[in-house]
Amino acid sequence: MFILDFLSANIQELFSFFDDANKRVFWIYLVSAFILASVVYYQKKPTQKPSNFFKFVFPKNIYFAKSAQHDYLLLILNKLIKAALFPLVIFTMAPIAISLSSLLETIFGQREFIDVSPFTIMLFFTVVLFLFDDFTRFLLHYLLHRVSFLWEFHKVHHSATVLTPFTIYRSHPVENYLYACRMAITQGAAVGIAYYLFGPTLKMIDILGANLFVFVFNLLGSNLRHSHIWLSWGDRVEKWFISPAQHQVHHSNLPRHHHSNFGSALAIWDRWFNTHTKASEVENITFGLPDKTIDHSSVLKMYYQPFRNIGARIANKRQQKEHE
Repeated sequence: MFILDFLSANIQELFSFFDDANKRVFWIYLVSAFILASVVYYQKKPTQKPSNFFKFVFPKNIYFAKSAQHDYLLLILNKLIKAALFPLVIFTMAPIAISLSSLLETIFGQREFIDVSPFTIMLFFTVVLFLFDDFTRFLLHYLLHRVSFLWEFHKVHHSATVLTPFTIYRSHPVENYLYACRMAITQGAAVGIAYYLFGPTLKMIDILGANLFVFVFNLLGSNLRHSHIWLSWGDRVEKWFISPAQHQVHHSNLPRHHHSNFGSALAIWDRWFNTHTKASEVENITFGLPDKTIDHSSVLKMYYQPFRNIGARIANKRQQKEHE
C-alpha cells in the first residue's frame, strides 16, 4: 500500500510540473517557446503552408526517437529516486544561511540592519539570488565536464542524439543530487548575506512564485535550448546572454563545442572562463557523443555505466602504480 501511495503521489507531482513556474515545462514557458518557434519558422519559410508548421515544431523522427523515449522515462524514474533517497542525504538551506550569517557577524562584528525601503531589499535579494544561482549552475556544469569522474555521470545528458524540452530531465541521479546540493548552498548563501545586511524580512520579487529573472529567462525560449529549432539572439546579445542556439552548440558531438557555453542565462561566466562560443561561429551540428564505446542504449546502462567506468579507471591507476 505504501509503495502504491508513493508512486501515485510522485506521478501526480510530475503532472504538477506543467503548472509550476519554477519548472522548465511550466505551460506558459511551453506556450512562449511555441510562439518563438513560429517566428523562426516563418522567417525561414514565409511561403510555407501553416499546416506544415506543426510538422516543423513536432517532427515524429525526434519526439518518437529512442533517445527521446529515454528522456521521458528518465523524467519519471529520476523523480522517484529523488523522492526516495534525496531527503535522507540532501543539504538544507536554513543551516547554511544561519552559518553564513553567523560567520559574517564573527568576521565583521554585529551591526545595525541597513535601513532602506522594502522594495530595495527585495530587489537586492532577487538580484543576488539570481546571480548566485546562475554562477553556481555554470560552475557545477563546468566541473561536470572538466573533472573526469564527474564527466562520466554528465555523459548521460550529452548522449542524447535528439533534443526535446524533456531532455533537461535526461540526467544521472548523481548529477541530480549535486545540483540539489548546489541549490541549497546557493539559496542558503543568498539568504545568509541578505539577512546579515537587512534582517529577517526578506522577500523575493517573483512572478507566479518564480524569481523575476528566472521567469523572464524561461519565457524567452528556454525550452528551445533542448530542441531542433535554431534560435539565435545575434552576436551582440549573445555576448551577455546564452541563446537557445548557443546551448544547442554545447550539445554538439564535437568536443570543442560541448566544452563551451556552460552558462544557463548569462554568458559573462563563459567569457571569463574563455569557454564562450557564439551561434554564428557554428554550422551543421550533430547531437550526441563522439565516443562510440559509450553504450546508453537503455536507461539501466545509463545508470550503471558511469560507476563501471569510474571503477575501471581506479583499477587501471592501481595497476599502473604497482608496475612503477
